[in-house]
Amino acid sequence: MNRTPTSATPETGQGTAGKAAKGDTPLSHGLKQRHLSMIALGGVIGAGLFIGSGSGIAAAGPGIVIAYALSGLLVLLVMRMLGEMSAANPASGSFSVHAERAIGPWAGFTAGWMFWTLLCVGIAAEAIGAAGIMTSWFPGTESWMWVALFMAMFCGTNLAAVGNFGEFEFWFAALKIAAIVAFLGLGTLAILGLLPGTDAPGAANITGDGGFLPNGVNGLVIGLLASVFAYGGLETVTIAAAESENPVKGVASAVRTAMWRIALFYVGSMLVIVTLIPWDDEAVVAHGPYVAVLDHLGIPGAGQIMNVVVLIALLSAMNANIYGASRMAYSLVARGEGPKALGKVSGGVPRRAVLASSAFGFFAVLLSWVWPDTVFKWLLNMVGAAVLVVWGFIAVAQLRMRKRLEREEPEKLTVRMWAYPYLTWFALAGVAVVLLLMLREGDTRTQLYFTAGLTVFLSVTGYVRSRVAAARN
Repeated sequence: MNRTPTSATPETGQGTAGKAAKGDTPLSHGLKQRHLSMIALGGVIGAGLFIGSGSGIAAAGPGIVIAYALSGLLVLLVMRMLGEMSAANPASGSFSVHAERAIGPWAGFTAGWMFWTLLCVGIAAEAIGAAGIMTSWFPGTESWMWVALFMAMFCGTNLAAVGNFGEFEFWFAALKIAAIVAFLGLGTLAILGLLPGTDAPGAANITGDGGFLPNGVNGLVIGLLASVFAYGGLETVTIAAAESENPVKGVASAVRTAMWRIALFYVGSMLVIVTLIPWDDEAVVAHGPYVAVLDHLGIPGAGQIMNVVVLIALLSAMNANIYGASRMAYSLVARGEGPKALGKVSGGVPRRAVLASSAFGFFAVLLSWVWPDTVFKWLLNMVGAAVLVVWGFIAVAQLRMRKRLEREEPEKLTVRMWAYPYLTWFALAGVAVVLLLMLREGDTRTQLYFTAGLTVFLSVTGYVRSRVAAARN
């Protein structure tokens, strides 16, 4: 793997980043290119797309297509920036390492532990969601039984070998891709009037009651916020790339295909949905937009089919989040930004970091049962806007690192950000706009305040730690 010189001053962050590179070395390279390719393809298809898009459609109407296109453009720019830095310097800490190198140790500390918290809380939310589906299928069972089973299964998978994680994600991603492609295929046939028993709807549902934006700009804003957070988790592929057979090739391939993946899976899905059924159909929110469309097309057992797909998406997210959280924790510890006990690697796997990440996720599940309206809700609110903070760090880090790479190691720029620095500034402004838009709604405003509090706490802690470390040296 590429190493960064350790002779830089503490303010540059390169000294500790060099330690990260050394710390990454014991990790195995057990992810094959097919694993990484499928993780890149399937990682964009999450439970947020299948479940959360219903509320966005109800708010924005057919304008949800614009909302997903705008948020998709922002994500595409962020992924391009992250791809540029990760291809130049692959590391299991991904953007945390890049932020440390480009901005300073406090930035790497803040971005890394914020993302770790986000993933661990995500593990809990996904475990609860998956258990809910299982108890609906098996009414005599308890939710905690399924949570314990899923947590044990994926913790065990990640403890054994990174190849196990890759193999699970390969098949999870294959099933999700097959499901979404089948949905898009059926939907396209129905739109063209080629599906037996259906008539081409034309533009009736898009231009129907209220027009394209039935709830005006306010509805579009709500839809935009819902769509932004549906894209969370795409960053994991750059973490996984560090343990692949060819990290640079893997990152470059994932980033270069991001555009058509976002356009096809997200924007394409929304266009099919709002074309085939009225945006204000009660089933869109009650049963989810995908189930509503399949029911409309007369597909037998549509609800159960989508329950299986959502379950797969939730289990895939659990698996990926345990993996991503453990690698982020390991990278932070390797750079002296966490408890040393979590840094031990055996069999090419940071098993203590895997256990700690899984344990925090399971603890969050317990909190959801004991204090669902207080402590667990606080946790959810604290990470409500965390992905936007991480994207902000990525943009600032890329602005600074690109200059350094062009000056010192131009040969590493195998993936380049488009129209640098203008599109980087555009993306940074986009992140700021979304954060400001969160102030408009009560729920998102609360999330913003909690996330801001966590950001300040981590930033101050990281800054103090870096000053103490600099004084000792």
